[in-house]
Amino acid sequence: MKEVQVNGHQHVSNGNGTVSELEKHTNGTSNGYAGHNGLSNGTNGTTSNGCASSKKQSVKCTCSKSELENGSDTNNNQGHEKCTFHHDLELDHKPSTREDLLPLMSKSYRMLLSSLGEDPERQGLLKTPERAAKAMLFFTKGYDQSLEEALNGAVFDEDHDEMVVVKDIEMFSMCEHHLVPFYGKVSIGYLPCKKILGLSKLARIVEIFSRRLQVQERLTKQIAVAVTQAVQPAGVAVIIEGVHMCMVMRGVQKINSKTVTSTMLGVFRDDPKTREEFLTLCNNK
Repeated sequence: MKEVQVNGHQHVSNGNGTVSELEKHTNGTSNGYAGHNGLSNGTNGTTSNGCASSKKQSVKCTCSKSELENGSDTNNNQGHEKCTFHHDLELDHKPSTREDLLPLMSKSYRMLLSSLGEDPERQGLLKTPERAAKAMLFFTKGYDQSLEEALNGAVFDEDHDEMVVVKDIEMFSMCEHHLVPFYGKVSIGYLPCKKILGLSKLARIVEIFSRRLQVQERLTKQIAVAVTQAVQPAGVAVIIEGVHMCMVMRGVQKINSKTVTSTMLGVFRDDPKTREEFLTLCNNK
């Protein structure tokens, strides 16, 4: 047996031209699978992206939290979807959740209270930073939800080609410009093409995209596009009527103003009669 250099690392040769199991760890091929990029850090038998080797041991994923939160990864990995580390129940790691942000968010709210001249130590404010952080996470819980999870398979084959309308769905969101609420009602119509969607799923789609930092114009379009992705209908129509607290409690302070936005896709955009039928159904009390 003798030491040899392979890819800049020390390895052991068995003297007959083959490289020992140590190199297999280096190449990321131990235990029948390869790492994302096949590279190794040369220690502890783990690949550089955190996938575990054949040895059972406590290891830590080296995927960068900041990279994952920003939707990019310098190792050309999109999140943890294919990382064996994150799907091995024998390992002692769980991917971080948004609740892990609570300590930092609470600290930020505490600093905000101090900046306002308040005393964060007084009785009424002692737990306010934590409560405010939890509330903000709830207001923006849509970031944790996906269309697939919301639908939960509730797409059904049905020979129905007449308009489906669900109207007056309550909506609450947060204005991304001032971080104050806006709220209102959403009406959704679609013209099926052999597939229909569970009625409650339309309300869930509204929840996914409204529980984020939003502007009403974008929210309207996102709901329409999501319904299109779910059932591929002949057309989708969405109307939102909202009250924006950034216009009510600050700025121009117009308490009776309402903002109406619409998105028309497919036949609702191309056929005036289809669009008129939808608007009539929405306006009927």
